[in-house]
Amino acid sequence: MARKRLLTEFGLGTSLRRQDYTEAALRAVRDALWHNSISLTELFGHDRQDMLIDVEIGTQEPGQVDIARVQAAFPYGQPTVKVIKGGLDVPRPDGGKPTVIANAAISVSLDLGVSG
Repeated sequence: MARKRLLTEFGLGTSLRRQDYTEAALRAVRDALWHNSISLTELFGHDRQDMLIDVEIGTQEPGQVDIARVQAAFPYGQPTVKVIKGGLDVPRPDGGKPTVIANAAISVSLDLGVSG
């Protein structure tokens, strides 16, 4: 397989009051997706379902992100989701749950056949 990365997009998502790491991750993914209308697969003679999508999410609590829900946010393609320590938890002045910030990096690749 000659996997060729075609684009990378970034997004930011938050959970302001509920400290919901999955919702912050989903908002970060949607933010990144809304920056593009990915139609370039047709230029290479591929279907949108052929897209190999690598998703990296950064949050302060990676274990609290529901990876299956993040994968389900993609309307097409083959997403692989990895969650790492990152993002930011911002303390609230009233001592309540912190505001959660998640970052997403989404890279889209295609298998363009044998290289060389």
